[in-house]
Amino acid sequence: MNYKLSNDARPQAMTLLLAAILSIALWFIPFAEILSYPFRIFVTFIHEGGHAIAALLTGNSVQSLSVAMNGSGETYTTQGGVLSQMLVSSAGYLGAMTYGALLLVLIRRSVAARIVLASSSAVVLGLTIIFGVIKPIFAGTWGSLAGLPFTLVAGVLLSIGLFAVARFASARVATFVVSLLAVQCVLNALLDLKTVFFLSSPFAASVPTDAVNMANATGVPAILWAIVWVAISIFILLVALRQYAASRVRSFGASPDLTLDRTADMWSMPALPAASEKVRYDKSA
Repeated sequence: MNYKLSNDARPQAMTLLLAAILSIALWFIPFAEILSYPFRIFVTFIHEGGHAIAALLTGNSVQSLSVAMNGSGETYTTQGGVLSQMLVSSAGYLGAMTYGALLLVLIRRSVAARIVLASSSAVVLGLTIIFGVIKPIFAGTWGSLAGLPFTLVAGVLLSIGLFAVARFASARVATFVVSLLAVQCVLNALLDLKTVFFLSSPFAASVPTDAVNMANATGVPAILWAIVWVAISIFILLVALRQYAASRVRSFGASPDLTLDRTADMWSMPALPAASEKVRYDKSA
């Protein structure tokens, strides 16, 4: 595959590179992780949202979704067949990587940064209200209600923050935030997969993870599932980078007014879309 960067991709690639450098630099600066903490919580919402959406798509129901202060999360769903369990277990890490890859593609396909941020705000708010608050209350999953306060506060604040950037920030700032979201989704997905790989080792202490759920459902060792997820995630990232590096071809009738760097005077807010055995899908970072 040819990954030579096209000329029209260079300005956006520079923004993405700066976002990546900043993200990595924050790992090595003492106490600087507080700056990347909101992005970490955002990725956890996307991870857990992947489990929830996969459960619904496979005919199961979602009892609750919660996010913890340490960046981990839990999603409780009903248990379907083996194929359903495999899809739901895989949807966390692969969902976060896919979301980051999607943001990369949207950057290159002339989708306005403001629309991307507003849509991400709606996604987080929907996950928070529907699966973080309403579902656990009506499903009676009282054990998961302990995580409701932080999930609610974090989800609402993230949604407000993303919406505020989309609504009031300059086009350049909005574009940079989208790039940060993409980089954080990709990097955190890879780091979490590295963690689950080591936790899946036969020599590691028993810790509930998505890979362990896969092992319980299929009988295949958890470490093999971690390897499969790493391979799929890298493939998704390579495909997205290939699309990012290639010369942009106008698609979907996109006009110059909808490009990421020409949104200073544009604002468009998309409208929001009008008891069996419980299985916990854990994200332990």
